Amino acid sequence: MKATLLDATQGTESSVYERYAAAAQAVEPALCCPVSYSADLLKVIPQEIIERDYGCGDPTPYVRSGETVLDLGSGGGKLCYIAAQAVGAEGRVIGVDCNREMLGLARKHAPTVAEQLGYANVDFRYGLIQDLALDLDLLAEDLSENPVHDSAGYLALRHAEERLRRERPLVADDSVDCVLSNCVLNLVRQQDRRQLFGEIFRVLRNGGRAAISDIVSDESVPERLQQAPELWSGCITGAFREDEFLKAFEEAGFHGIEIVKRQSEPWRTVEGIEFRSVTVVAYKGKQGPCRERGQAVAYRGPFKKVQDDDGHTYFRGERMAVCDKTYRLLQQEPYVNMFDAIAPREEVALEDAPPFDCRLNARRHPRETKGLEYHATTEETAGCGAEDRCC
Repeated sequence: MKATLLDATQGTESSVYERYAAAAQAVEPALCCPVSYSADLLKVIPQEIIERDYGCGDPTPYVRSGETVLDLGSGGGKLCYIAAQAVGAEGRVIGVDCNREMLGLARKHAPTVAEQLGYANVDFRYGLIQDLALDLDLLAEDLSENPVHDSAGYLALRHAEERLRRERPLVADDSVDCVLSNCVLNLVRQQDRRQLFGEIFRVLRNGGRAAISDIVSDESVPERLQQAPELWSGCITGAFREDEFLKAFEEAGFHGIEIVKRQSEPWRTVEGIEFRSVTVVAYKGKQGPCRERGQAVAYRGPFKKVQDDDGHTYFRGERMAVCDKTYRLLQQEPYVNMFDAIAPREEVALEDAPPFDCRLNARRHPRETKGLEYHATTEETAGCGAEDRCC
């Protein structure tokens, strides 16, 4: 049984490589789920790349000017060249792929696109998206100088890999503002997926986001279908189940996880299982100590209450006590305009703030915010001096 599973895993991996290598040379419509992109952004991209683009969504609207963007499974480079325009001359785009034929296609047209844009800000790198620390080009150089002939050579190779990951990583820790991917995560082996999401989280800066378009299933895919190389390489039977896809982001440490687009009709149906495209955006930044600075937030609605991924419950219209970290998070994407932020009348310096127990889900009495000795009385005003003042 183990041998059968191993053979199946190796078969799906090789089928993915071979199919996409061939698709770099000739168009394969079966790999593509119809997606509309801005015509203006496609003008600078050579037709050869556009014809050989295989995806199921467009996560590029979540890229911001001046950012460093990483595209996982960059293929022929279409998404990278779109992102290059979104980030502008001050930004930077990195594409990572393990298929040499696709990398060759992307790299071939880089000078042409740079000339059209008036700047060069795209870099294509050779690596596995589930191991973003290992630069396979550097590893190939090491192998050419130290070929493996025996077990001692194999051990030396393992040491070389670790040294490269540590000293010359393909993508460094906390170095990226936005990670993109378009219909690629489903191609990664099941046993590598926890590492994959861990790598996405590792390379993102605090406050960064992942915007991922991929195929998901509405039911669990039977193992016998997962072992079909044609279905796996076609972005079908390697699909995450919808709920498990979101859970993978959560387990990796992301917050603000949101389905921003979901295909209503399935792209394909196999034995009654529906496969469709979704785009998920998730954020990094909830890690760190919880400090008590007397802050509160009030959830605006429309629900009676909501709960975040860490178990904090927010009741509509009620002042909930929060730590400084959560207070700041809830004023940023994707929570903007969902909460009213209530600062204490007298600010507590961060260095003086004691630890805060986020498990309490406590209300914050107005007197905690204003101070027990606050007894101000204001005079009536003659008229409205601003939009948020009463007449």
